[in-house]
Amino acid sequence: MKRTVLVATMLALGVSFAVAQDPIAARKALMKKNGDEAKVGTSFMKGEAAFDLAKAKAIFATYADTASKAPSLFPDTSKTGGETAALPAVWEKKADFDAKLKKFGEDAKDAAAKVTDEASFKTVFPTVQKNCGGCHETYRLKKS
Repeated sequence: MKRTVLVATMLALGVSFAVAQDPIAARKALMKKNGDEAKVGTSFMKGEAAFDLAKAKAIFATYADTASKAPSLFPDTSKTGGETAALPAVWEKKADFDAKLKKFGEDAKDAAAKVTDEASFKTVFPTVQKNCGGCHETYRLKKS
């Protein structure tokens, strides 16, 4: 039993270490989580899922977490490889890119504080989503 727990712990640490050493993989994981949360929010907006305040707040918490972690996941050494969708503009306009992430995080925190029910969620969610999509317009390779 102890050996199994030890092996499982070592594997988990190894995976965490590998992701930490690969900024492309780490940022892809963050962005995937954002995408998953955006789907939940969109389902609330469209009435496809019953509104859940805890889930709504979790969306904005995920966004704020991404905004705080993402700037460090775009070092110069990660311009290519790992099937990155980041455009060269990320590094060419790094100050703007970082500022957009900062605004995204601030808006996500503000939205989380304002959301108390479905109506308030439907008011703030589109604004935060617009920030997210706006960054993609300039800094992310468009999917074909």
